Amino acid sequence: MKHKPKEAAALEKEKEKAKAAGGAPAPDVEMKDVSAEPDSEPAEPVEKSQKELDLLTLEDIREHVKQIEKAVSSKEPRFVLRVLRTLPSTCRKLNPTVLYKAINGFFVSSTSTRDLLLAFLEEPMDTEGDVQFRPRTGKAASIPLLPEAEAYLQLLLVIYLTNNKRYTDAQKSSDDLMQKIAALNRRALDLVAAKCYYYHARVYEFLNKLDAVRSFLHSRLRTATLRHDHDGQATLLNLLLRNYLVYNLYDQAEKLVSKSIFPEQANNNEWARYLYYTGRIKAIQLEYSEARRTLTNALRKAPQHTAVGFKQTVHKLLIVVELLLGEIPDRLQFRQPSLKRSLMPYFLLTQAVRTGNLAKFNQVLEQFGEKFQTDGTYTLIIRLRHNVIKTGVRMISLSYSRISLNDIAQKLQLDSPEDAEFIVAKAIRDGVIEASINHERGYVQSKETIDIYGTREPQLAFHQRISFCLDIHNMSVKAMRFPPKSYNKDLESAEERREREQQDLEFAKEMAEDDDDGFP
Repeated sequence: MKHKPKEAAALEKEKEKAKAAGGAPAPDVEMKDVSAEPDSEPAEPVEKSQKELDLLTLEDIREHVKQIEKAVSSKEPRFVLRVLRTLPSTCRKLNPTVLYKAINGFFVSSTSTRDLLLAFLEEPMDTEGDVQFRPRTGKAASIPLLPEAEAYLQLLLVIYLTNNKRYTDAQKSSDDLMQKIAALNRRALDLVAAKCYYYHARVYEFLNKLDAVRSFLHSRLRTATLRHDHDGQATLLNLLLRNYLVYNLYDQAEKLVSKSIFPEQANNNEWARYLYYTGRIKAIQLEYSEARRTLTNALRKAPQHTAVGFKQTVHKLLIVVELLLGEIPDRLQFRQPSLKRSLMPYFLLTQAVRTGNLAKFNQVLEQFGEKFQTDGTYTLIIRLRHNVIKTGVRMISLSYSRISLNDIAQKLQLDSPEDAEFIVAKAIRDGVIEASINHERGYVQSKETIDIYGTREPQLAFHQRISFCLDIHNMSVKAMRFPPKSYNKDLESAEERREREQQDLEFAKEMAEDDDDGFP
């Protein structure tokens, strides 16, 4: 039996009561569809919510300036780090209204700087109920803004202009900011200045003028090194390496790496960038083992849940380097959801190298050649052709105890048996296969496989794994952070210890005298 809805059942009961009373049945009540009614004032809540969001963003900026001032007064850089950590989320909330009110509210005493920055923004229209933002009132209004806070506010303007693709205005504002930073020598400004250097180079990269900013970055790197500015030094080194690699100046980049020392106090993000750039340089210079080590460390230093684009780029280069080393990458990294789509061409490339199929390798290279050039791995992938041939020779050697050079040339799709003879001879010399060539009869005779445990390969494999584990242990110890000089706060000095021991002795003597007086 089907149950009726409660409204329908109540309506039927009213009709029955009306009939029993002899009256006319009650008219049906029309039920209005509330969801179908249009909102009478749809724009008001949206406007209020936007105003509230702008007010919250302004309050966040006010709190960030307070944190920077606290860091300057207490000489604790961790407060600035806390502000810079929230910079990406703050920049997503920026709009002309927020920036106009923030610059107008903070730059009260320096009107020239305020007018210069406000020239890049349109004045927002005043609306009813608009709250004025006045973070500096009374005596604070006459005190000039700290250079650290001023640089932070101008950095917000540069980021906003860059995100809105106003690169020419961003370049003008950033050039003015760099002149102010270069004229100052304040340790509290180092962290903010490092972030300003990054966005300054970013603006020039969007304008395709990276070569114009190279000399400036070199001069700032010299200054940062002399001042022991570790954050600025790490950022500027990475910016210069990126500058060189964009123009394929690998020799200059390698000289910069060899002549400079990357500071160990740098944060993990800068370490990850530096290791990636170093890995690219080593891969181009045929140092594949060192390139794989640095790229693996770059992935380990990278953020675990963010920076997906960076991890995709590192994985692409790492896969090619492993193939050049004669190793096949693990299939699991191609199945990760964040990497599956971007690594599909490299998966097909890996299959061609693994099977030693030269035709498939040429097909993949022709199909995805433009993508490989965009990724910057095309030059390395061209070198893989010899690896594909070597893999094919190895598989033929394992499958046949004796095979003619004509058959090898046919299987590897080579032009002539002479090419096959040359390739097989080189493979024998490199230790890829254990075989001998009969030049008179034109065939290759494979030797019997020897016991691998009688060679040094197991020892080398164990040595590589042990070194890997020790490196992880050493980096984990270095990554541990301790508050500076906080370990000895609760420890007493030598004078306090002597004073405490003297008090204990006197107290013990008094207790002994009291015990003696208690007995007759």
